[in-house]
Amino acid sequence: MPLLHLSLPPHRLLVGRRRLFAPPTPPPSRHYCIRAAAEEACSLPFAPERASYHRELAAAAASVERACRLCVDVKKSLLSGGRKILEKNDQSPVTIADFGVQALVSFELQQLFPSIPLVAEEDSAFLRSSNPDDNSSNVLVESISSAVVDKVNNSGSNLSHHDVLRAIDRGGMDAVSFDSNPATYWVLDPIDGTKGFLKGDDALYVVGLALVVKGKVTAGVMGCPNWTDITIANEKEESNAACRGSGILMVSHVGCGTWSRDLSAEIGQFTTSQDVWKRCFVDHCSVVHMARFCIPDSQTWNMIPLSLLFSSTTDESDPKDENKILLQYACCGSLCKYLMVASGRASVFFSRARAKTQIKAWDHAVGVVCVQEAGDQ
Repeated sequence: MPLLHLSLPPHRLLVGRRRLFAPPTPPPSRHYCIRAAAEEACSLPFAPERASYHRELAAAAASVERACRLCVDVKKSLLSGGRKILEKNDQSPVTIADFGVQALVSFELQQLFPSIPLVAEEDSAFLRSSNPDDNSSNVLVESISSAVVDKVNNSGSNLSHHDVLRAIDRGGMDAVSFDSNPATYWVLDPIDGTKGFLKGDDALYVVGLALVVKGKVTAGVMGCPNWTDITIANEKEESNAACRGSGILMVSHVGCGTWSRDLSAEIGQFTTSQDVWKRCFVDHCSVVHMARFCIPDSQTWNMIPLSLLFSSTTDESDPKDENKILLQYACCGSLCKYLMVASGRASVFFSRARAKTQIKAWDHAVGVVCVQEAGDQ
């Protein structure tokens, strides 16, 4: 039985105020020679005959893996230039990586599946609103373009600034129009947990991409570059090497389960052997003090109502105590918590929503299908 159930109408939950109609795709301003889907796709741990959207998921996994590498490379240079960290209108941090991931994924999905629209978190309004007399705007777009060109396999002409901005806007607020029928569309969160991206190597952030078909989340991919398989560590073991890990790529398809493998070391080195994939299962622990709880690092245990009954510890080596629960602080975004639960690393995550909180598709869509399929055994 799935742990979570998503049944709200798609126009209310998945796209906010936007219901989807796929407009005719305008011809691109220039030709982009991206590898054929058969060459582009990652190998999946289940056969195409079992998954109706095997081709879409395989291509999505390859694109997310490249997007993760983009994030890693951008982060390496993040501190070398102060202009790489921006602030959106809602005061949340956004970086070149956010825009770069959205542009990269948008380019590749449009080439392979031009009839499937994209719903994503970012748009280029922030970049376009910069003072035209201020050269920083061009510097930012140039940095985003460089990051995308370095990762997308494009043997045609170099991408112009306009090409990059248009790719970002393909998933923006005005990219789709209203229609009464459910549509097939992608939902992308370029970086869920941007604050984690801006923090140290041990803070999790996720590139999340889901495919919605007739109002149901059907398939999805999550990539987390900072993921490590080390779950128990003492102070002597908490070195940068221990925290960094090799990253994780998680895929899920309705009826096929949830699976994960390490991210490839370099772009283009996609793993083809099915035995590197591991089936993911949720933790079936039903005893509170034996479970592992995941809460955002922006919150403390005493903010959770359950704290009236249980104290907490963050040390996994502590003896089990029926009056104490184990807390894990590694999550700066919603999808990070879904990743923890779908992988079985965390048993439960808390999400404290305010009464007027607007649920955003990209914060939950891919996480829901991954947890459902990891719990459907």
